[in-house]
Amino acid sequence: MNIGQASKASGVSQRMIRHYEKLGLIPPPPRRDSGYRDYSDADVGRLRFIAHARDLGFPIEEIRSLLSLWQERSRSSADVKALATARAEELGRKARALEEMRASLLDLARRCHGDDRPDCPIIETLAR
Repeated sequence: MNIGQASKASGVSQRMIRHYEKLGLIPPPPRRDSGYRDYSDADVGRLRFIAHARDLGFPIEEIRSLLSLWQERSRSSADVKALATARAEELGRKARALEEMRASLLDLARRCHGDDRPDCPIIETLAR
């Protein structure tokens, strides 16, 4: 299938498919006589795997590790679990940081009069 068909089947944009090829996450597909890439069902499966991993917040290097583990039949599920647990912990840290930022912004907005006066605790805090 061509890149448009692979994109539609996998849910990964053509731009990202090319990007993943450049990064080595998917092998370069063979080319047709016309020069167009020719993707297989296995390539589409690999693209879906990458897309699901990205949706779960895995960075590229961890996706590379997950792809290796996926291909390795003698893998230990403990290795996969360790990657997932570490990613979940990192996402938890980021969620807490985002919630702290949200609370700070809501507090600043609550203290701001929001009228025609120039004084504003939001601007004053940002200026510090």
